[in-house]
Amino acid sequence: MAETSLWNGSDKYLCDRELAQAFHMARVLGMPLLIEGEPGTGKTELPLQYAKDSDIDLFVYPVGSKSTVDQFVARFDHVKYLRDSQVEVLNAQRDEKGLSTKLSTGGRSTDQLKDYVMQGPAAKAYSTPNSVLLIDEIDKAPREFPNDLLYALSHRKFVMPESGDVIEVSEEDMPAIVITSNREQELPTAFKGRCIYHYISFPPPDTMRDIVRKHYPKADDEIVQQAIDVFYQLRQLGLERSPSTRELLNWLKYMQTFAKAETMERIKKLDGLGALIKTQDDVRRVQRNLMDDIKKPGGASRY
Repeated sequence: MAETSLWNGSDKYLCDRELAQAFHMARVLGMPLLIEGEPGTGKTELPLQYAKDSDIDLFVYPVGSKSTVDQFVARFDHVKYLRDSQVEVLNAQRDEKGLSTKLSTGGRSTDQLKDYVMQGPAAKAYSTPNSVLLIDEIDKAPREFPNDLLYALSHRKFVMPESGDVIEVSEEDMPAIVITSNREQELPTAFKGRCIYHYISFPPPDTMRDIVRKHYPKADDEIVQQAIDVFYQLRQLGLERSPSTRELLNWLKYMQTFAKAETMERIKKLDGLGALIKTQDDVRRVQRNLMDDIKKPGGASRY
């Protein structure tokens, strides 16, 4: 039976009560958990950290603009099948000539079509009870991709190409499936109806402090507080792309390579801005805002 105990996070992942409940509900019901939210809010990290913390097999499918269900589930290797067919013909000819040496097919037989089915992450996860399957950034996929998954999600089974073999899993043994989306496009209603849904809101400063502590438990309190203050001030500027949690953690990691006094000064001056801001227009906006503050009496203290 799949692992269905309540998971509240780990020493590396902060899982709030609502997210923990949604993840628990999905596993108990044998349904996928669809997580939406801003980039960098920990959507992808949930299944990764859960699998690591629970010592469970993890299968990952990073979705792209050309993703297909064949890549995700399984595909038939026609090239290998054709090559092995030719090898078998050559070996038959060698037998007729009385030659003892034969060409190898690596143990495969063209009579066994399943030998040529290359399983993808989905088929492997369905074949491994008590595993974790991550479908990352499904909103990047072509429209037909989530629609093509409806049957498998509803019936908990996949039919292998050419061989016709069926990989089926019970509700109790269903892998823990986590699907992430940044909402670049709206997902089909029927698809969302087959998932447990959770939206990760951007964390407030107090929660962000706890997240930072998970990653950098030995970080200086003043440095962490100052970095978080600056981080949230940047997010209030109406930027084209506001900095995310991941970017704050990267910035702090860089800043901690200096002595404390120097680090505090660097944070105040927004040193390493490229770790936080990702567009040219946003860099200019931040720099203008910083210069305006410096010109004001005492204004530089804002940073």
